[in-house]
Amino acid sequence: MDTHLLTEGIAMTTSTVPNRLRGGKTVGLLATAIFSFLGLAEGASASGCGEALPAGRHDLSIQSDGIERSAVYFIPSAYDGKRKLPLVFDFHGSNSHPDGQMNRSRWDEVAEREGFIVMALQGSLDGSVPGTHAWNVPGVNPLPGVSRGNGLDEGQFIADAVETAKKSFCVDPARIYASGYSGGGRMLSQYVCDGHGDFAAAGFVMGLRAGYPEQEDGVWRPLKTSCQPAKPISIIAFSGLKDHVNPFAGGGKPYWQYGGEVAVKRWAELNGCDDRALTDKGEAVTVTTYPGCRAGASVMSYVIADATHDWPGRNIRFRLASTGEDAIREVDATGRMWDFFRSAGGELMAASSAKATCTDTTTTATNNKGGQGTACRQPVKPDLSAPGASEGL
Repeated sequence: MDTHLLTEGIAMTTSTVPNRLRGGKTVGLLATAIFSFLGLAEGASASGCGEALPAGRHDLSIQSDGIERSAVYFIPSAYDGKRKLPLVFDFHGSNSHPDGQMNRSRWDEVAEREGFIVMALQGSLDGSVPGTHAWNVPGVNPLPGVSRGNGLDEGQFIADAVETAKKSFCVDPARIYASGYSGGGRMLSQYVCDGHGDFAAAGFVMGLRAGYPEQEDGVWRPLKTSCQPAKPISIIAFSGLKDHVNPFAGGGKPYWQYGGEVAVKRWAELNGCDDRALTDKGEAVTVTTYPGCRAGASVMSYVIADATHDWPGRNIRFRLASTGEDAIREVDATGRMWDFFRSAGGELMAASSAKATCTDTTTTATNNKGGQGTACRQPVKPDLSAPGASEGL
C-alpha cells in the first residue's frame, strides 16, 4: 500500500477549530464532556444549537463504553448553529479509515453544496494494512488478515456517536441518515437489523446485508431472527455485476454467501412492501423498486453492469427528475443517495428523455434502452487520496 494515501488523508483533517470541538490523536473529546461543556459553560441547548462552527473537516474523539473512539466530521460553510441541518454518517470499508472513506465517497462535497453535516466513524479492528481499520460486525468473522482480538462493541459506539452529534451540532434528529461501503455497509446493515432506529434512511454500496448468513438445504439466505429492525426504513443499494469481493450473485467469503438480490428482497419483506417489484432494465444500469412499503418507506436497488467493487463515482451518472424550478441534472452515486434520503426515495427519469450532461461530453455513451441512469464512459482520473478497492473491502 502506498503510504501517501494515508498521510494525505490524515493531513486533510488538520485545521483550526475551537478547543471545545478539537479532536485528533492527542486531544480527545469525550461525549459526556461535549454535553457539559456546550450545555453548561456556553449556555447552548441540549440540541447542540447555539453558535457557528468552522467549516471543513475535523478530527473527533468519542467516549464509548469507557474507551476513546475516533471519528471525522465535516461542517458545511452554511452552518450557523441556528438552523437544524441534516446529518449523514459515512461508514468505511475494511482496511480503510474515516478520511479514506470520505475521500472515496465525497460526501463532504455534496454536504458543502447541499448544506448538511457528515460524520465518518472508525471501526475498532486493525486492518490487514498498517494504519487501516475494519468493523467488528456481529455474527460474522472479519476478513482474512484482520484480527478480532481487539474488537469492541460497534453498535454501542454508533449509538454513542449519534447522541454525541445531536448534542454537539445543530442537527435535525428526524433527518439523520447513514451510508456504508462494503464492510461499512455490512456493519450498517447489522446495526439497523439489531433494532437501532436512529436513521431515517440508509444507503449501501457493495455491502447490503439483511442478517447473518445461514444455509438450509444447500441454499444460503439471511437468518430471519438476526434481523429485527425497530421500524420500516428506506433502503437504497448499489451493486456491481463485476464485484468479485462481495458478489451480487452470492458466494464469496464466509461473511457474504447470500447475494445482493436476496438482501434487497428481504428488506422489502421487512418493510412490508408489495411482493411484486418494479424493474427497469437498462444496458448499463438495472433499477428495481419495491412500492407500497409501510410508513412511507422505500426500497430501491441499482445493479450496475460494469461496476466492480469500487464506489460508483463520477464515471457512473444517475439522472434526477426535475422538481419545481430545479432543472434535470445528473449525479454520481453519492448525489443519488442524497436525493433518495431527502425525498424519501424520489424516482429518477428514464435516461432516454434528455441529453447526458457528463463533464466530458465527447466520450459520453448514453443509455437509451430504458435504464434509469446514464453511464458516462469517460476517462476517470484516479482518486489518489482514497484507498483502492482491494484496500476497502
